[in-house]
Amino acid sequence: MAFLLLFLLSLLASSATACDRCLHQSKASYFSKASVLSSGACGYGSQALDFSGGNLAAGVASLFKDGAGCGGCFQIRCKNPSVCSKLGTTVVLTDLNRNNETDFVLSSRAFSGMAQKGKGKEILKLGIVDIEYKRVPCVYKNQNLAVRVEESSKKPDYLAVKFLYQGGQTEIVGVDVAQVGSANWSFMSRNHGAVWDTSRVPKGALQFRFVVTAGYDGKWIWAKKVLPADWKNGVIYDSGVQITDIAQEGCFPCDDSTWS
Repeated sequence: MAFLLLFLLSLLASSATACDRCLHQSKASYFSKASVLSSGACGYGSQALDFSGGNLAAGVASLFKDGAGCGGCFQIRCKNPSVCSKLGTTVVLTDLNRNNETDFVLSSRAFSGMAQKGKGKEILKLGIVDIEYKRVPCVYKNQNLAVRVEESSKKPDYLAVKFLYQGGQTEIVGVDVAQVGSANWSFMSRNHGAVWDTSRVPKGALQFRFVVTAGYDGKWIWAKKVLPADWKNGVIYDSGVQITDIAQEGCFPCDDSTWS
């Protein structure tokens, strides 16, 4: 009996560590203006509107993860069969939801996107709905991870950058910067949301390396030449790399179905 119990526990553990689609139950409400979410705690600003056609979301602290969750994609569907579609909608996390009554506050576009055809106004009238949701990979076709130099940067003493179009299903948890060709790396700190900064700015053209979640471990991703020596504030630079990894979650059972 003890052996059987140990076997079952090990089976559950192995299933949990192999899961990349945990299904969660909660509620969602919405903001009438997407600008509230695009200008939120992640710091994306107007760029957020390019991520998912305006399908934006604020997530509770456990999803926001002190900014590490910024840019994460989620598939959400409501559970009212009279107005909700089976497919739901996909959103990008751009803000922190400080109201613990719901896991998400969506843009009105995303909220109405959960409705059956022709019932968008009906679902908006409800204001708050029961939902189920799961993390899904972000997909940006033909779009590499981009690095935006923030206006607060001040050469040569201070550099702040924001990372855009992070694909896959991972989180950036560490960033280093160095002069191209140098092995003398300076670490960057998360200022807020998707914005990282450093007061130890290397000279010349700059390369970056990132630590991203990959399963339950970290993985290095190296962008070998990103910022030119004459980098300018407010400009978005192509990193030349794509992040497509799928980080696993711990849950049982997993949801491997495709909502349709």
